[in-house]
Amino acid sequence: SDVYKRQKDLLCKNINRYRKDLEKEGNPLAEKDEAGNYKYLDIIPNTYILPGHYESFVEEFMRNPNTTWIAKPSCKSQGQGIFLVKKLNQLKKWASSSKLPFQSIANRENYVISRYIDNPLLVGGKKFDLRIYVLVTCYRPLKAYLYQQGFGRFCTEKYTSDLAKLDDMVIHITNVAYQKHSEGYNDKHGGKWNINNLRLYLEMTRGKEKTEKCFNEMVNTITVSLRAVQSVITNDKHCFEMYGYDILIDSNLKPWLIEVNASPSLTTTTESDKNLKMLLLQDTFNIIVPPDWGTAENKHGANTCKEKSLGYYNLIIDESPQD
Repeated sequence: SDVYKRQKDLLCKNINRYRKDLEKEGNPLAEKDEAGNYKYLDIIPNTYILPGHYESFVEEFMRNPNTTWIAKPSCKSQGQGIFLVKKLNQLKKWASSSKLPFQSIANRENYVISRYIDNPLLVGGKKFDLRIYVLVTCYRPLKAYLYQQGFGRFCTEKYTSDLAKLDDMVIHITNVAYQKHSEGYNDKHGGKWNINNLRLYLEMTRGKEKTEKCFNEMVNTITVSLRAVQSVITNDKHCFEMYGYDILIDSNLKPWLIEVNASPSLTTTTESDKNLKMLLLQDTFNIIVPPDWGTAENKHGANTCKEKSLGYYNLIIDESPQD
């Protein structure tokens, strides 16, 4: 069932559907600004699914010819198969040389192509994104916890939008699985920075008010993405899922949802990384199997924890009936 969040193309489709549904309902959450952008639902960059939406993508490309786009295979991870597109002929060359070109209907692989965020927030001149963990114990009614420990994943080389560096993925992709093969990779800190230290840095450089707004918008991003798939994911009281959210912050401190990873990798690269993920697993287990889990009154489901805060988890969504 989690294919709806694990596959990049289906996540995009569900978010778009959710936004249209709210618009039809006249829901205030679907309100738009003067430029026609969603005020509260603008959580993902402009995105198209290839090959299905190729013509629509070309129209958008022609309207904004100076925009850079990033293409990703919908079912791969760890930076595999990603490339940047600045000219349409790059995409045509890729399609014709691909083992699964657009023209091949059978067994072709979907690609997600999104507007590339070319004004990322930089620290020390380097691009980064955030890995944030979210635990969902039930979808109907929706109940989700946000983990207060996470980390920024940094590129090993300084960011540049120079066209000559467009193919240098070490500058553009933050995945540790990709960065660890770079000459500049540091195995002591693993290119990671604790999210709380990062927040403190932002408060010092951008101010507390703007930083708090940024982090609140991240919670909204998570909430919108979960509600977008709430109706299509199979709900089972015995099941739960811990997601790894990848969020990029731009230079205006606006967070963008890059992707959501079901059953994210818990491989550790440093001692601090190991400590964080051990605590993550322990806190997850304590929510899924609370102390009274085995009592006769309990239904032995994964959604029986009554705590609003446990370990580093804080409850952010709870649609269950209140006593």
